[in-house]
Amino acid sequence: MREDATGYYITGCLVPHTSYVTSAYHDQQEVTVITNEPQTPPASKPSPSNLQPSTFPPSHPRPPVPLLDLKAQYAAIRDEIRAAIDRVADAQMFILGPEVEALEREVAAYSGCAYGIGVSSGTDALLVALMAIDIHPGDEVITTPYTFFATAGSIARLGAVPVFVDIDPLTFNIDPSAIEARITPRTRVIMPVHLYGQMADMDPIMELAQRHNLVVIEDAAQAIGSEYKGQRAGSIGHMGCFSFFPSKNLGGFGDGGMVTTNDAALAERVRLLRGHGAHPKYYHKLIGGNFRLDALQAAVLRVKLKHLDEWTTGRQRNAATYRRLFSEAGLVIDPPACLIAGCRAHTEGDCDLPPGKVVLPVEAPERRHIYNQFVIRVTQRENVMATLKERKIGHEIYYPVPLHLQECFAYLGHRPGDLPVSECAAAETLALPIYPELTDEMLAAVVAAVAEGCM
Repeated sequence: MREDATGYYITGCLVPHTSYVTSAYHDQQEVTVITNEPQTPPASKPSPSNLQPSTFPPSHPRPPVPLLDLKAQYAAIRDEIRAAIDRVADAQMFILGPEVEALEREVAAYSGCAYGIGVSSGTDALLVALMAIDIHPGDEVITTPYTFFATAGSIARLGAVPVFVDIDPLTFNIDPSAIEARITPRTRVIMPVHLYGQMADMDPIMELAQRHNLVVIEDAAQAIGSEYKGQRAGSIGHMGCFSFFPSKNLGGFGDGGMVTTNDAALAERVRLLRGHGAHPKYYHKLIGGNFRLDALQAAVLRVKLKHLDEWTTGRQRNAATYRRLFSEAGLVIDPPACLIAGCRAHTEGDCDLPPGKVVLPVEAPERRHIYNQFVIRVTQRENVMATLKERKIGHEIYYPVPLHLQECFAYLGHRPGDLPVSECAAAETLALPIYPELTDEMLAAVVAAVAEGCM
């Protein structure tokens, strides 16, 4: 815990009803902000007619809603988790070992893959996957700019060049129709990201890769258990990379990750690289890294994996409830023409998304969306965020600055307007709480706050 002028910052804190709270679980860390501000109810605004004001009468304060509540999840499986931790403590085997090997088999089977290799984080999964195919400085890797930094950061760390391709405006995933124009003789890899829990359109990506002799590495950090035409994330490309960061649908008690593949040679190479390239011990065939997964993380993840489908069903149920509530509130608009044609809001100023309306997440055909995030589009985002904060409702922008405009990638020479769909998404999107333990009352509170912010 640390303190500054705004209050106390506590990781994993369960939100109390008597404190002013906003909770945001970032890819890097969860930050729950608690201050000692008095709990004077905010001045009421007129309620939209479709949202019954009596839902939360003055005598019944609105419930705080964190963006993610891991304590609620832990409470339901505490005994299982404690037994798993005790098992590791009794064995005194803390790095790799039987727990990691068992998790590798279980995650590989869950993902429809022949092999799983546990590693130290989702970022290291991407890094070691690139190392396994011997990426060199100057090689090009095609990916999306609308993702967490690790996607492109892992490419740049090896001296390779991230080549950014704009996204599909409906799914936020890489636009396959824009990939081929960016392929050059230096292109080695296509790295699609399955963002927010929905898989990218993999058939055209795999066809391009086969035609141009490219490797496909799936960034499935947010997508374990998601499906594309009946195939699981991580099973279609040459390798899949998963994160077990605590905020993920399958999250550990710290960092962790996994590489999946159906290629025995790639699996063996990743295993070798995660342990400094040594086999046997002290005999180094390759220059690898320390990318090993801890047994404690594996033991916790094995418990949670048993509950993952149940939790996914809960997230899908909450998404359906959101859709009903937003529709009943009269807030929903079908994706407007500018999204379907390609967003031009920041280049031509002709965005068709009207004020007071939201675009809900689009589930593409033949997908299983696992809802790592529930992300809406709204033009009045600052107003909505202010109301959510006032109501003690967690929210987050994933991601406020697309990677092609990040300072560290200035050497690539991109300017605002180069990738307008990603830039538009960065300006309009907002993630709302979606974790499975949310109650109907909490979901209604979120929608009521969004409705008020849109007025």
